[in-house]
Amino acid sequence: MQAIGAENNLSETAFLVPSGPGQYDLRWFTPEIEVDLCGHATLASAFVIFRYVDKELAAVSFNTKSGLLSVVKDGDRLTMDFPSRPPSPCPPPEDLIKGLGVTPLEVHRSRDFLALLESEDQVRQLRPDFQSLARLDATGIIVTAKGQSSDFVSRFFAPAVGIPEDPVTGSAHCSLIPYWAGRLGKSELHAFQVSRRGGELFCRDAGDRVHISGRAVTYLQGTINI
Repeated sequence: MQAIGAENNLSETAFLVPSGPGQYDLRWFTPEIEVDLCGHATLASAFVIFRYVDKELAAVSFNTKSGLLSVVKDGDRLTMDFPSRPPSPCPPPEDLIKGLGVTPLEVHRSRDFLALLESEDQVRQLRPDFQSLARLDATGIIVTAKGQSSDFVSRFFAPAVGIPEDPVTGSAHCSLIPYWAGRLGKSELHAFQVSRRGGELFCRDAGDRVHISGRAVTYLQGTINI
């Protein structure tokens, strides 16, 4: 699986195996390592099951390294039920400031570092030093700010695990959702990940869980030779 992930050279490659009615074992691999949680590859896995494997299913469950995850059909969206990972305040590491090229207003830590910036424009304009960011002892670095036309925006960098910038990162929103829910005093949140490709997320803080909704489309069908 790791070799296939490296050959695909995408942020994550998902592998799933049926384990019961409406239930699958699911694992995710970057080009470099296996990760404990991935949002967009989970959304894609559910989309494939609903679209091509069992069109009658309304919900699917996945056994993963982060416990049992579920995805349900919600109109034209798919809604994922993920664990909440609230970040805690921490001092900003030197390599974080050097890597971002700016001093964040706040820095927090969960699995990833979370850096709060002044504005959406500042998030969009970042040109990170990936060598500095790769030295940090964390899976990735989330940068975020209040959005101009949404509750918040973000970008996600994980050069240490072979992902300079991830287009859309569900796992990062396990920290972003409780952070912004507390900051804004609301549980329903609308978010954009402002990578070059970009992604729109509809979020809900549900205590020890978060709900993340999005859409998927078929990009490619094919076979690989092992």
